[in-house]
Amino acid sequence: MAEIIGVIERLWRYPVKSTGGERLDSVEVDVRGLAGDRLYAVRDAAGRLGSGKSTPRRFRRMDGLLRLSARLGHRIDGPELFDPLGRRVGDPAAFLRAYLQRPDVELAREDGVSHFDDLPVSLLTTATLDWLREAVPFTAVDERRFRPNIVLRTPPGTPPFVEDEWFGREAHGEAPDSARLAFVRSSERCSMTAAPQPGLPHAPEILKAIVHAHDGRLDVLAEVAAPGRLRLGDRLVLG
Repeated sequence: MAEIIGVIERLWRYPVKSTGGERLDSVEVDVRGLAGDRLYAVRDAAGRLGSGKSTPRRFRRMDGLLRLSARLGHRIDGPELFDPLGRRVGDPAAFLRAYLQRPDVELAREDGVSHFDDLPVSLLTTATLDWLREAVPFTAVDERRFRPNIVLRTPPGTPPFVEDEWFGREAHGEAPDSARLAFVRSSERCSMTAAPQPGLPHAPEILKAIVHAHDGRLDVLAEVAAPGRLRLGDRLVLG
């Protein structure tokens, strides 16, 4: 039987991987994910992508990316990039090389290698966010630390980590053209949750609380089972 699990309260897209994102009123969703999400990344000469972590082949840690932000809007020729003070950058490649002090980086569109760390859509509930605010009451807990695509307003009394109960199931909005999401698993959180970004100081206690309470996992990751649209105010139905 269909069950309404919450209402879409915020939609986020991150045009440039590992930088701040943009809030949307509605967005098209295709098999790749939200249109334009992580479509661009900072890439070095070896082909590794700028991230908050380093891996042997795919990611290269580039501190400071989270202090930047990007906006795609309706642009088709690439995203707008903004510096830590919110000022638009005229030449993204030149700015990134100076800002990161790395002469080999460029702003690159996704080609044969996905820019996603894992699955394409991340959903986080207000129930889980509210729990975290209680767990670390003297810390600035903000959804931007976790980079969700969807923040879902859940009904009063919903337990934290309710997202775990949705693994293996699908959800969609009530509109005929709504996208359908297939929930798979949660994200393994890393030090990026503690990293400073505009308006948010360094906060290692956040990751410690998540590790202690939930093995470092937070949100639910989804594949796109059917393309469509998502809108603010959509009620998501678990089918």
